Amino acid sequence: MSEKTHEGLKWVMRAGYGSRGVIYTLIGGLAILAAVKSTQASGTKDALAALRDEPYGVPALFAIGIGLLAYLVWRVTAGVKDVEDEGTDPKGLIARLGQITTGLIHGGIGVSVLALAMSGKNSGGDSAKDWTQKLMSMPMGRYIVAAIALILLGAGIYYAYKGWSGKYKGHLARTQFTESIDPVLTIGLVVYGMMMALVAGSLGYAALTSNPEQAGGLGEALQSLRSVAYGRFLLGGAGLGLIGFAIYNFVEAGYRVVPKFSDPDIRTLLD
Repeated sequence: MSEKTHEGLKWVMRAGYGSRGVIYTLIGGLAILAAVKSTQASGTKDALAALRDEPYGVPALFAIGIGLLAYLVWRVTAGVKDVEDEGTDPKGLIARLGQITTGLIHGGIGVSVLALAMSGKNSGGDSAKDWTQKLMSMPMGRYIVAAIALILLGAGIYYAYKGWSGKYKGHLARTQFTESIDPVLTIGLVVYGMMMALVAGSLGYAALTSNPEQAGGLGEALQSLRSVAYGRFLLGGAGLGLIGFAIYNFVEAGYRVVPKFSDPDIRTLLD
């Protein structure tokens, strides 16, 4: 890639991480509000729908949607061109496939956000129960849902491990700011991983029982926390953790070190 292409890809990356940061700020903030006021916790769909009703909500949705499409471009390019030096061994190929997969998922969300901004309807607006039911009506549908659950569980474990082990630190430039905010990033990644595992659990149970009503997305996972002992505290803690994950995305937008086109002498949080 040329230097001009590298610079352009950097800004695409920043837009993508920034958009993810905005989404999880909304979800985390609404979860904290739900814990304080005993209202319904919201997932991605409801959080974005709430944003649309706010002043300047529609332009904000356009910006988020475009940013998520930028994240699609960044992750697919990273996977195909291997700009993060994952390599071509089995471990590296799995990592690159994961990059492409997460890019495609967020690209789909981006299309839904743009549809919501333009028409007030979310093209991907079916709930987890709805699309689980559609999948289960297909041949081998239960197994497809089970496979998705396993993928989400693996991703959740990976995010939690990434935060707990500090593996993410090798991708962030060392500055006074990133050093000071580092504990928040750790908590954010671990909580996000745990929430993904809860979503995976609900999908797995739906596949096991052949009952799509058991499936739930992030909103349902947050809501389930309040039904247990000290639920409001758990829900509030999860909301704070998701805001921590949002901050992690904002930090990635500004300080991510990309091996193929970052300064080779730059120090990371691992150095």
